[in-house]
This record gives sequence, structure tokens and C-alpha cells, in this order.
Amino acid sequence: MRPAHVLLAVLVTAVWGVNFVVIEVGLDHFPPLLFSALRFLVAALPAVFFVGRPKVAWKWIIGVGLVLGVAKFSLLFIGMDAGMPAGVSSLVLQIQAVFTALFAFVALGERPGRVRTLGMLIALAGIAVAAVDEGEAGPLTAFALLIGAAACWGASNVLTRKASPPDALNFMVWVSTVPVLPLLGISLLFEGPSADLAALRSLDWQGAGIIVYVAWITTVFGFGAWGYLLRRHPASTVAPFSLLVPVFGMSSAALFLDESVSPLGWCAAALLVGGVGLTSLAGVRRRGSAAATGSPAPGRGVQEAAPRPRTTASRTPSTASRSAAPR
Repeated sequence: MRPAHVLLAVLVTAVWGVNFVVIEVGLDHFPPLLFSALRFLVAALPAVFFVGRPKVAWKWIIGVGLVLGVAKFSLLFIGMDAGMPAGVSSLVLQIQAVFTALFAFVALGERPGRVRTLGMLIALAGIAVAAVDEGEAGPLTAFALLIGAAACWGASNVLTRKASPPDALNFMVWVSTVPVLPLLGISLLFEGPSADLAALRSLDWQGAGIIVYVAWITTVFGFGAWGYLLRRHPASTVAPFSLLVPVFGMSSAALFLDESVSPLGWCAAALLVGGVGLTSLAGVRRRGSAAATGSPAPGRGVQEAAPRPRTTASRTPSTASRSAAPR
């Protein structure tokens, strides 16, 4: 990769890592479901008027929008609001790579090789260690919500693989139109009109800046830049940069939120990052074929699949096609 492209890849992962801190602060301004709805509303508008018409069938846009936008981000935001620290959240969410591989085996017939299977086992061991550590320091319910969010992210990755969108930014912007009304409806039902109105009435410059960051910076810029890199370099070249997301997430949480990591937490981080690295970068085999078809590419919430053979996509923001979210 050219030095400029390396810097761009690092910048995107830094944006996605810091996003967990921004979300943590944003939850002090908005109820979690309303916050998620506003994130997608601002990500979709006005960008939807400039990216052109959808380039995949609506069934894929709606499917990814519901699984990624409604399910994954609802669980993520509620989990963080329930006490899951920003830095740990950025780490635990990476288990989505294991869920992506498992769902791809069931839905796409992609069989993990020995190295990928080993990576999945190591990552799962990291999750077990993280659960023990979180059980000593915080609510396990919030931890379970993050695991659910990672599972939804993995499912959305497989749906995006099936959709094979040729343009990551176009796809993500149209996907962002889907969750807005469902999230607003669920927010009114469970968080209540009074809480939502109070949050909107007290909106200040910090709250507005938070919405702009999670919508335009992490979603529009992040996925657009990731898709740009994936169109110019092999997925196996771009994919390893996603492992920087929890590095930036945990370090920024320590810097801005004074979050500390226990020795057991660092052990979980090492197992998770190592396991996810093996799971993401190892080849897969189709049923009945011993040849790997390619390499996966991560992203914050969705992945942009290219029109050439490839393996299961595993992500980080998510997200994501060869460009996934996010968070």
C-alpha cells in the first residue's frame, strides 16, 4: 500500500475506535434507542440524495438495515448504557468475526480451515476470560447484550456477502434509511415520548456534535474510505488494520474516560485480538472444495463484497460488506 493509503487505513480505524468513547458520552445526552435512530437519520440525510439509486435489491437493504441498524446497534447502545465500558465494548464486539464465520458456514457453505478454527477457539477463550473479568467489575447482562450485538453484526455481514454491493458508501447510506422509523417507534414505546422530547429539547452543541461524529464521520466517511481502500488493494492487505479498532478504543477510553484495564482484561484482549486475527485472515473452503476462495475484509458495520471470489467477511464499527460498522 502507498503511505497515504496506510495513513488513511489507520485514520479510519482510529475514527472507529474513538467512536466508542463518543457513544459513551452521547448516552449522557440521549436515550440509547433515540440516539441510534438519530445516528441513522443524520447518516441517511442528506447523503441519500447524492449517492444515487440503490445498486442492490431492496430485500438486502431492508434485511441488513433491520439486522445491523435496528438489532445490532440497539443491543450495543443499550449494553453500553447499562454499564458496559467503552474500551471493553470496542474489544468484545470484535467477536463478530467468529459469528460471521459460523453463520457463513451455515448459510454459505464456507468451511473454516484448521487455522481459522483455532482462531475462533482462541477468540472464544478471550470472551470467556473477558466475561469473568466483567463479572467481577460490572453487570453481566450488559456484557451479554454486547455478545448479542456481535452476533447480529456477524449475521449482517453474511447478508451483505449475499447482497454483494458494488459500492460500499451507496449501500451503507441506503441501509441507514431503514432503521430510522423502527428505532423511533421502539424508542417511543420503551423509552417514552417524555424522555425523547426532553433529550431533543435539551440538545446543545455537544450533543449535535456527537450525532454528527457518529453519523457523518464514522459512517459516511469511515465506510466510504474503507470501501475506497478495498477497491484498490486486496482484502487481505486491508483487513489487518481492523485489529487497530480495539487498540484505539481502549486507549482513547483510558485517556478521555479514565477507564482502566485489569491484568485479566489485558489477557482477554490478547486472546481476542489474536483469535480474531487468525479467524479474519485465514482462508475458508467451500463445501466439496479444498481451495480457499480468497480473504476477508473487515469494516465497522457492513462489508462491501467485490464481484470476485472471496471468503467470509469479518469486521470491526461497526460493521460490515467489505466495508463494515459501528459503530
